[in-house]
Amino acid sequence: MIFENKSLRARLALAMYVVFAVGAAAMAQDVKTNYMPGTDFSKYKTYKWVVIEGAHMPDQILDQQIKLAIDAQMTAKGFTKTDGDASLDLGYQVSVANQTQWNTYGTGGPRWGWGGGMATTTSTTYQIGTLDLDMYDAAARRLVWRGTATKTVNPSDNPEKNQKNLNKAMEKLLKKFPPQVK
Repeated sequence: MIFENKSLRARLALAMYVVFAVGAAAMAQDVKTNYMPGTDFSKYKTYKWVVIEGAHMPDQILDQQIKLAIDAQMTAKGFTKTDGDASLDLGYQVSVANQTQWNTYGTGGPRWGWGGGMATTTSTTYQIGTLDLDMYDAAARRLVWRGTATKTVNPSDNPEKNQKNLNKAMEKLLKKFPPQVK
């Protein structure tokens, strides 16, 4: 997909690094998963990558890094990637959103809210990046599993460190996949 808006492309690339960056982030990575009740995940053995129509995608380098991190987790769980027919179709998308944090600092005054005193309020804007990973039953053409990883932006300029952090994020995202259906 070619983005005509370079700002959007840059923000999407930055969003992906958000999910995987480790360091002095303001918020820990948040991972959530959900799956279709009654799905027999033991029948899925193979998967292939698909593009979700209308999805926001990062640059080609980051796209490859994301897929490599997910491929490693899927292989470790006994799944086989294929370019042909597969039992699962995997697709992902990314997004970034600005969040504003308001900080108020008081400069004194009576303790119980009576009387004077001064306060100063400042705002800090930071970016939150999200990666949504979707898995579809290829034969039924329906969504059977979704995982979401969210984190504040704190990218490193070290590609190896970013890949390592991406691998950790995908390990956390796929930790409980496939779900143990009771």
